[in-house]
Amino acid sequence: MRSLVLLLTLLALSGCMNVSDMGEGVHDSMSDAGFLDHSNTTRAYNRRLQPDSFIYIAQGAFVPPGGAYPRPNVVAEEAFNGFIEYFPLVRRAQNPMGLDDALSEARAAGANYLLYTRFAKADDRIGNTDEWHDQQALDRLGVDSGVIQLMLIETNTRYLIDTARIRSRGGLLTMHNTKPEDLLGPPLEDYARSLIGGAKE
Repeated sequence: MRSLVLLLTLLALSGCMNVSDMGEGVHDSMSDAGFLDHSNTTRAYNRRLQPDSFIYIAQGAFVPPGGAYPRPNVVAEEAFNGFIEYFPLVRRAQNPMGLDDALSEARAAGANYLLYTRFAKADDRIGNTDEWHDQQALDRLGVDSGVIQLMLIETNTRYLIDTARIRSRGGLLTMHNTKPEDLLGPPLEDYARSLIGGAKE
């Protein structure tokens, strides 16, 4: 009798949840437990943009502390890849630059907003045999992590629309042959989605 009640309970619960929701729940649980990549985004404001907004993306010329040396323009590149799905009018700077230069380029391009990014911290831990041979330090074994900072600025008024901070860390099951910059794509896409009101709660 007890097994019949348990079976009926499981069937009732599975009827309330579709397969994609169950998969998302498992992924979230494994991320929280540290097995898969995880990120946390903190936004200063909860502003929304029109989908036809023209956004120019640039990255500051800042080498993050933490023992990693990511590609100089990698945050801008990953942000562009995440934003293009939600904002068709997106361009990005080809090279890192200062804020004033980025604003000037955004205005010259006719953009409504500048998304100015910075890799604030990057910790590239040992995740393969080559890195182990290079460092040979037990305290360097582990998952990669990083922090990026974002500023969304209205180009004409220089008004700060939003600021965000994204903290990312790798997972135990995904740590092999990865770098801190490999963690940037999904949270930047989530941030783009949040700007048009479609973020996951």
